[in-house]
Amino acid sequence: MLEVIGAGLPRTGTTSTKAALERLGFGPCYHTFEILRHPELAERWLPAGSGGPLSWERVFAGFRSCVDWPASFFWRELAGAYPDAKVVLTVRDPDSWYASFRMLGSLSARGPMREDDAPEAVRPVVAAMTRLRPLFERIGRSVFEEDWRPGRVPDEDRAVAAYHRHVAAVRAALPAERLLVFDVREGWGPLCAFLGVTAPPDGPFPHLNDAASMRRMFELMHTEGRVHVPFPPGG
Repeated sequence: MLEVIGAGLPRTGTTSTKAALERLGFGPCYHTFEILRHPELAERWLPAGSGGPLSWERVFAGFRSCVDWPASFFWRELAGAYPDAKVVLTVRDPDSWYASFRMLGSLSARGPMREDDAPEAVRPVVAAMTRLRPLFERIGRSVFEEDWRPGRVPDEDRAVAAYHRHVAAVRAALPAERLLVFDVREGWGPLCAFLGVTAPPDGPFPHLNDAASMRRMFELMHTEGRVHVPFPPGG
């Protein structure tokens, strides 16, 4: 049963928000990185690649919250399926978001796209992401309103316009008491107040998955054939 639904686009602090939600007791939190750690989870999403229906209970079995694509693309459906869940829309400065999203696109374009070309240890991950490619292409076409594929980023004007459309759509669709528009730079205060919990007394708000971390993850996939995610295995 999902209790918190992340509605933010990728590269809006979703990894930091995942770590924060888990610290606050709303974990495990589903993030794209879960597919990298557990490639078998990709199977749950496959019908959506062709527009087919999904079983949310199956997709999120074992999870109490979710952030990032592909989950956040379905924020509207999830908000309807889990009417008691709260929604967190992560945001950031649109220009810095675009720079970060473009960086992710360039790294993805360099990643191993064929299972046979990947180091043996990461072949299950590459296979899983390859099977999910139609879903991510569907998501990209919907968000950016143009032909899109992983590794390709629209020009800045079109991408930033899509960013603003997304934020406006989420804000217009949900009542204020159910929605938190959240910049991770704000720290624990707004998130804890919204969720009705107390901030952890023993640590700052997590700030994870910066550009250097992303580059390091892709580098390790190529050089060492392993997946390194920016949060602890128990997270």
